[in-house]
Amino acid sequence: MDSTNAGLDVSSSHLNGELPTRTAAAVAAGNLAAKLSKATGRAGGIIGGRVTLALDPHALARLCKDRTVALVTGTNGKTTTTMMLAKAMSVIAPVATNHSGANMPDGLVAALSTDQTAPVGVLEIDENYLPKISDAVQPAVIVLLNLSRDQMDRVGEVRHTERNLRTAISRLHNTTVVANCDDVLVTSAAIDAASTIWVSAGGNWRGDSTSCPRCGMRVHGGATDWYCDCGFRRPNPTWSVVDGKMTSPTGESFELALRLPGSANEADATLALAASTHLGVPLRPALERIRTITGVGGRYTTLTRNDRVVRLLLAKNPAGWAETLPLLAKSPEHPVIIAINGREADGRDKSWLWDVPFERLQGRTVIATGERSADLAVRLTYADVRHTHVPDPYQAIDSVAPGAVELVANYTAFRDLKSGLSSNGS
Repeated sequence: MDSTNAGLDVSSSHLNGELPTRTAAAVAAGNLAAKLSKATGRAGGIIGGRVTLALDPHALARLCKDRTVALVTGTNGKTTTTMMLAKAMSVIAPVATNHSGANMPDGLVAALSTDQTAPVGVLEIDENYLPKISDAVQPAVIVLLNLSRDQMDRVGEVRHTERNLRTAISRLHNTTVVANCDDVLVTSAAIDAASTIWVSAGGNWRGDSTSCPRCGMRVHGGATDWYCDCGFRRPNPTWSVVDGKMTSPTGESFELALRLPGSANEADATLALAASTHLGVPLRPALERIRTITGVGGRYTTLTRNDRVVRLLLAKNPAGWAETLPLLAKSPEHPVIIAINGREADGRDKSWLWDVPFERLQGRTVIATGERSADLAVRLTYADVRHTHVPDPYQAIDSVAPGAVELVANYTAFRDLKSGLSSNGS
């Protein structure tokens, strides 16, 4: 079933009554724990949510009661799309959101506890946790972005994730799924939903969609015309984006003109607009809010160190790299530093490096750095990319000539460099 606009008026939504005594006490204790944590210099949000859930395991469901909730999930783009959707929804109502990236149950609880009066919740959720919490949250909308391999040593094979999402979504009878129909696995997860809005959002990675998730046979065609002989095929979208131009279900077409670079951000914006208009937000005001976003969690930030102007980019898996490589400055004189760590939050298995088309960096000045820089150096060697191996990221930056530098890092390497460069007066 396709649903283009539910006509929900969240501006009139309100939270009915007070939280149960146990939940209110748990939230108060969690907020206190978060405050004390922040006083010691930590982020605070995760511990607050963790304390709340320890005292009341049903806190998430109770905090979502009487709110209009949208969940955003997928392998890549969750944080960006959550910020975009929250901005769009703020046109008509206050929004509680966790767009900082704390996307497990304790992070969701922390976000909702911090703002208990907002009638709208826009929440990023790790795709592997959505089946566990969707029944409790009963979201009005789920935005399903993409599915690809990521941290397989931690979360397993992506088709297992798709099957779990498919089962969870099929249980939700009052939820509309806004889904990228150019992604084979996303379509399989969403196609049995009670209500769907299909978006042609594209994508530069198809390495996990060569076989049908329904029957295992080969998937034919390209991103916009794929099909399987078993009858499973790409649905017809009502929203689409091509080369920065978005087309809505009414046939209206115009340039997104985002301040964030790249086709991945254009895809995320289109999915966010499809979700927000379904929830009653006028399209053009929603887009104007999204256009105000200039950065997401430090991504695309430019910082300086010893006369080097460093642009930070985040890429965590092959699909993310497929979107990031086209964003690198075309000028061959701009060095490219690649920082790879292998901590638990990154996934310790680095076999995915062999799926990234590093061959595109041939002819560039490339430096391999980070805790797993030796693994990266081997991959670059086989890609015939001439490079220097400098394990320490700051020494890697200092090793290039003053001027513009492109620095692409995976999760913990990005986090540490963003903090370290900022604290050095960048």
